[in-house]
Amino acid sequence: MIKCNSLEELRKEVDKIDEQLVELIAKRNAYIKQAAKFKTSIDDVKSPERIEQVMQNARKKAIELGVNPNMIEDLFKIMIDEMVETEIAEFRNGGNF
Repeated sequence: MIKCNSLEELRKEVDKIDEQLVELIAKRNAYIKQAAKFKTSIDDVKSPERIEQVMQNARKKAIELGVNPNMIEDLFKIMIDEMVETEIAEFRNGGNF
């Protein structure tokens, strides 16, 4: 982490992180689209056990890093819900992304 000397500098650093976050979410989404070709049913796509595992991992990491785990869980829930819908669409399309 860089020690900032002004609000402007701090905002530039936050903007860089925001850009990286969006890039990482896009990368994750690309992998999720690929996952559809390895699934055999919509139930496989929905995979509540996997979702629970991802959520637990995210909460654990948040706690380790001193970030509110409830906030991280909320963010992941939104992200996962949307990506499951994307994966279902890919599955119905034969996994051709």
